[in-house]
Amino acid sequence: MASVEGTIGGNARKPGPVRRFVAFPLTLMVIDMVSVVAAALLVARLGRMLPAYSRNSPITVLVAMAAALAVILVYKANKRWIERAPDRELAWSGALGELGTGLALGAGLFTVMTAAVGLMGGIVIEGVRGAGMIWAMLAMAIVSGVLEEVVFRGLIMRHLESLIGTWGALLLTSAFFGLAHILNPNATWFSSLAIMLEAGLLLGGAYLLTRRLWMAIGVHAAWNFTQGWVFSIPVSGSEPPLGLLKTHREGPEWLTGGAFGLEASVCAMIVATVAGTILLMRARRNGAFLPPLWRRQTKE
Repeated sequence: MASVEGTIGGNARKPGPVRRFVAFPLTLMVIDMVSVVAAALLVARLGRMLPAYSRNSPITVLVAMAAALAVILVYKANKRWIERAPDRELAWSGALGELGTGLALGAGLFTVMTAAVGLMGGIVIEGVRGAGMIWAMLAMAIVSGVLEEVVFRGLIMRHLESLIGTWGALLLTSAFFGLAHILNPNATWFSSLAIMLEAGLLLGGAYLLTRRLWMAIGVHAAWNFTQGWVFSIPVSGSEPPLGLLKTHREGPEWLTGGAFGLEASVCAMIVATVAGTILLMRARRNGAFLPPLWRRQTKE
């Protein structure tokens, strides 16, 4: 039996050139990105065709949830049939706990940062508005949290990490994330730098600490929802939404973030960067950082 097994193992076919090309990390990254973004856009377009669809209605939230689910399912399918690897990043087991932790962390960090700006006179709460655009803000938080984390942390960062190591992947992904926001309304180079430091380190740290996406999704979604709906602050340069609280910002742009929103304030940079650094330090202590491919091959 041993000789038969050895013969079978010895005759195992090596991957052909097409499979090697597909399995290359940068190729996988492109295939994955195109497919998950296409899935989200398709579901969103179909949802907008519903007769009862409107920007601020429960239907909007259902469409956002459907788009998020499509992204997750396509990611899982790609991992199984294209990458031929187990799905660890979006495994269902333990998802609720990690998602809840991320939601609490994202909401808490933005609240702390807003309170700091308020203590320095940069934001004033004038009263309570009510529900406002809660459905639109909730839908935005769901889609941005799931789609952007799957694309930037689950795909770009993960595939780059397999080539250039954790530090290089973290740096490039953070830079890409900041540059992706330069096209937003009211964006400046400073706002993109702020996004790069805040989101790049904080969300990258959440992913590396768990090696899964649920915590990062929670942080991202709760940060945006708290910003837009709770405090009625522009989300990454968008128009000021009608949220729960009636607020107005006043003072220098370094404090208020100007038209882009509090994400471009120095306070946000400090709070999010410190939190992200703590997560990264914990991840590194846990041995979650990988060296570049060429160093791994040398050790082997």
